[in-house]
Amino acid sequence: MSELLLNFNLLDRQILDRDGIPVGKVDDLELRHTDDGAYVAALLTGQRALGARFGGVVGRWITGVAERLDDRDQGLRRIPYHLVARVDAAVRLRVSRDLLAAPALEGWLDAYLIGRIPGSGRAG
Repeated sequence: MSELLLNFNLLDRQILDRDGIPVGKVDDLELRHTDDGAYVAALLTGQRALGARFGGVVGRWITGVAERLDDRDQGLRRIPYHLVARVDAAVRLRVSRDLLAAPALEGWLDAYLIGRIPGSGRAG
């Protein structure tokens, strides 16, 4: 595996599924440590991941809003790194977006708000 500059190559990059459909942006990373060093275990997206990355008052506010709106998963999507096909201008996955578990809040927003915006692809 090639080396990545995590802040430059991964954080804030658009995540696309195998068909080029947007999944989200990389808001944070889950790292694992071994005797050989650290590696990226998963990409984290969603309000909870973003709030944790910001930290401080702003981060607590973002995380708090996510928890109030969706207390089941608190607005977090975890994408195991082995699902990443390649990293270039975007992070491209090996799987379809439909196979990834979406936070309940994100699914509701997609179905009832984003999906109704003209030009979103599903607006009637």
